[in-house]
Amino acid sequence: MTALTLSTSSAATARADAVVVGVAKGAKGAVPATGAEAVDEAFGGKLAAVLETLGATGAEGEVTKLPAADGLKAPVVLAVGLGAAPAKGETYDNETLRRAAGSAARALNGTKKAAFALPLEDAEAAAAVAEGALFGAYAFTAFRSDAAPAKGKKGAKGGNGSSAPLAEVTLVGGKPRDKEFKAATERAQVLAAEIHRARDLINTPSNALDPKAFAAEAQAAAKEFGLKVEVLDEKALKKGGFGGLLGVGQGSDTPPRLVRIAHTHAKATKTLALVGKGITYDSGGISLKPAGHNETMKCDMAGAAAVFATVVAAARLGLEVNVTGWLALAENMPSGNATRPGDVLTMYSGKTVEVLNTDAEGRLVLADALTRASEEEPDAIVDVATLTGAMMLALGSRTFGIMANDDAFRTTIHEIAEEVGEQAWPMPMPAELRKGMDSPVADIANMGERMGGGLVAGLFLKEFVGEGITWAHLDIAGPAFHESAPYGYTHKGGTGSSVRTLLRLAERTASGDLG
Repeated sequence: MTALTLSTSSAATARADAVVVGVAKGAKGAVPATGAEAVDEAFGGKLAAVLETLGATGAEGEVTKLPAADGLKAPVVLAVGLGAAPAKGETYDNETLRRAAGSAARALNGTKKAAFALPLEDAEAAAAVAEGALFGAYAFTAFRSDAAPAKGKKGAKGGNGSSAPLAEVTLVGGKPRDKEFKAATERAQVLAAEIHRARDLINTPSNALDPKAFAAEAQAAAKEFGLKVEVLDEKALKKGGFGGLLGVGQGSDTPPRLVRIAHTHAKATKTLALVGKGITYDSGGISLKPAGHNETMKCDMAGAAAVFATVVAAARLGLEVNVTGWLALAENMPSGNATRPGDVLTMYSGKTVEVLNTDAEGRLVLADALTRASEEEPDAIVDVATLTGAMMLALGSRTFGIMANDDAFRTTIHEIAEEVGEQAWPMPMPAELRKGMDSPVADIANMGERMGGGLVAGLFLKEFVGEGITWAHLDIAGPAFHESAPYGYTHKGGTGSSVRTLLRLAERTASGDLG
């Protein structure tokens, strides 16, 4: 994990391998942002002119490296674009700072230490820069033979042969003795560590992370951070009547698991239940996915990874709220034992489900977990899942959908997502779509109308939430796994989508501030 420190040093005197400054698009060209004054002075007030000579415009995410001028301790200056300069009296929004810091951190792979002299107007801005830098300083190297340095060599290689992540970040102007700054950056370190935990799990190939191995990860974290954990194996699931989990997992040689992992606080008055879809590999089952759709299906447990990481983060931060995570873990494979289209499963709730498509398996494992979570009567339940391709068609690859049985709760989660810099959008649950899931042989079918498929999935899940319990569903199918070029603090592969939103929801639940 990249180290983070706060420093009162100026950008000119900071001892580092590189100093990072912001540059914005002004009315007449590039302009240095707040925090870059000492660096601009070292360039004789001509930093913007030098950057423009090198092609810099100040566009958001643009990165320009140049040799440092005399008078700077760091040998390299890295200027990162912040987009349009704010109007007089206004400041950069936190997500702009977060992405800029992430872009800089990615560009500094292989660097030991960098001083970030980006605009730090307050503790919130410091947290945003810290988060962005730490999110950007990431590489998944567990399965690379070149990850460890060769004997006698310095440094290590990161993913795809690139250098290891930036090792140390110093926030210039970070006020290390200020309680708000200190608390904000300490939280950022915990948040980044847990997002990296989620990313690592999502990026781990399915042959190394099956339901049993995932459950073991939860047990290890529980021991380390003082969490309560319970793992239901296939025998316990059968005894308990968890037909959804068993039905999805029966085609695999690796049986399913249901993990309950909980952070409790002696002063807590509220309980938040988080339910995560944990399909460690999704072939589609008998309803086999077509060629080209299988290669990234190790990421179908991203919801469970987000829930797991959030519970650990809540414990590490000592939040005065009880947060219970339910990880519904299974591997969806085709075999002679697999559930067939047309089969009927009896769920943990006692309801029967006609399985019309075995590739609509996430809702089946979530249904069992939602019913079980409801038995504990939490104040609210939020489930998180890479659930439907339909949600990606509706919202694209960077935005997750939010559905709920309570409009105010849905609005609150949307506001929280915007606050923490995650793209999300509230979605409806039209009552007329429920009829499409009527079955002639069971209580409900796992498929309905094709149009509005993401909404149909939400309506299915709603059937398994306990009476009177506030519930929301986050479909993170789009942003959970990034397949295009990296940007900002987002790398290729697992992203840790929704962890920031879930953690802030837990914090606001603890404080009683849910709007």
